[in-house]
Amino acid sequence: MWPFSESTWLTIAREKQQHRASEISKVTESFAKTISGDEQYTNASATQIVKNISERKWTAVDVTTAFIRRAAQIQELYNPITEVLFDDALKQAQALDEEFKRTGQLKGPLHGVPMSIKDQFNIAGYDTTIGFSAWCNSPAAKDAHVVNALRRAGAVIICKTNVPQTMLNFECSNPLWGATCNPWNALYTCGGSSGGEAAMLAGDASALGLGSDVGGSLRIPALYCGLYSLKPGAGRISREGAMSSNPGFDAIKVTPGPMGRTMQDVETLSRVLFASTPANDYEGIAPVPYRDVKLPSKLRIGYYFEDGWIRTSPANRRAVQETVDALRKAGHEVVEFELPSGPKALQLFAALTSGDGYQTLQSPVGNDPIEKNLFLITLGPRLFRWVHSTAVWFITNILRDPLFAKGLSNSKHSNLSDFWKNSASMKTMTKEFYDLVWDKYHFDAIIAPGMSCPALPHGGTTRLSPLANGTFYYNIIDSPVGAIPVTRVTTEDVITDEWKSKSDIPKSEGDRVTGSWILNEGVYGGNGKVGVYDPVKMEGLPVGVQVVGRHWEDEKVLAIMHVVDQALGPRGFGPGAWKPKA
Repeated sequence: MWPFSESTWLTIAREKQQHRASEISKVTESFAKTISGDEQYTNASATQIVKNISERKWTAVDVTTAFIRRAAQIQELYNPITEVLFDDALKQAQALDEEFKRTGQLKGPLHGVPMSIKDQFNIAGYDTTIGFSAWCNSPAAKDAHVVNALRRAGAVIICKTNVPQTMLNFECSNPLWGATCNPWNALYTCGGSSGGEAAMLAGDASALGLGSDVGGSLRIPALYCGLYSLKPGAGRISREGAMSSNPGFDAIKVTPGPMGRTMQDVETLSRVLFASTPANDYEGIAPVPYRDVKLPSKLRIGYYFEDGWIRTSPANRRAVQETVDALRKAGHEVVEFELPSGPKALQLFAALTSGDGYQTLQSPVGNDPIEKNLFLITLGPRLFRWVHSTAVWFITNILRDPLFAKGLSNSKHSNLSDFWKNSASMKTMTKEFYDLVWDKYHFDAIIAPGMSCPALPHGGTTRLSPLANGTFYYNIIDSPVGAIPVTRVTTEDVITDEWKSKSDIPKSEGDRVTGSWILNEGVYGGNGKVGVYDPVKMEGLPVGVQVVGRHWEDEKVLAIMHVVDQALGPRGFGPGAWKPKA
């Protein structure tokens, strides 16, 4: 029997939250809550921070102090912080200032830049709980490899940030730390699993962030919160010291990656991370530092609007169209194509992740309450086999939603033979994508919808977790992918007859089945139900796109993200965009 009673996990959670509050107040009470000059620091990009410190206009202590003040404010409003490193951060900043004064040399390309770190990365002396009460009060003995790399580059780490329970979800909440909100609208999620990072960055509470991605965990929070991020291809960045409740799962590769408020900042952090190949070779990390890319003057870029699971909302279609229009205006060739085997990504993701019924993934949960947003993700394996097969038959033949049924069918306990078949299907899907897209069209990159819908309201993933199919896709085929903010939801992004004509789900054609009416109804409503998509309530929420490249072309993806960013022009994102509500 699990050794913790219900009261024990609750006691642990209260103690951790009280300790967090105490660590924040211990530092922030020693200086004014806000000062008028703070915004010159928090509104600066990481690149600008380093430049001003190098020119002796600013000090690392002044910059860090300003970001700590803002972090305390954002924590009170949106709850992104888990472990507080404020005191250590100020000491580190002081040491950087003293070293710079003595030598006149910056420690590295992130000298004095305040950073937040996703909770899963070990930091010596601090817990890595990832939302489990059972993992509390067991501080890490040493830094994760990427944390070491950041310190060597001069970054000042101010806190660790919140994640979803098990990290297999894109709604950032767990029983230990609670829910993290979206700074653009607190009624909506900030995304996940690197959700705390996104909330910190969107609120200018950290200048740069570090997250990870196995199904969209770097991209979804960036898309929901108006940020930039890169999911590198597997094998570019070390995972040593990155904790998981299922460390043996490697069917779909997890990769750390950068998150930031500007494109240049994401590139800078990528340069640091790509250059930090560990001295060991047991992880198989490619010993390849950042490679500068020279792009042709005229790029050939593909794009699509639909992934075949859920209709792409008017707001998200507009984000793709505005990106396409901007690139064409800049003189690039942009070609529409149909995404091959779109729904297969979620089916394979479900099959590969649920093989043991999520028992290993959920093993540290113990008596912690299970978050309701894990309901649909974990439903299949929880059903008795006869109930599971009956439900699949009923959804297929009576409800007539074979696509939803297929997703549920694949989410189950499976054997080794099933695993081999699913792994082979993943390889086949990857080859098919290269044959039918990269080799057929010879694109430099692809513009894809970020998600089919803007940020969901809290609780939205309970029955709408398959919305992540659009990001799962590029984990399955292991492509480097960036997220870039494009626009915001407006009240004009309503459902129209024109949208319906463009987004209507085609009929089944042979084995090609595109779209789930059950999920579409959950997003857009129908049959007397109210969907979550509401452009009036969602007004102002960020909407972005993905920029996709071939494997090992991470640097090219970053370079093309710069092109896209410049083509779109100023549009109200970046440092200083967020303002406290009056």
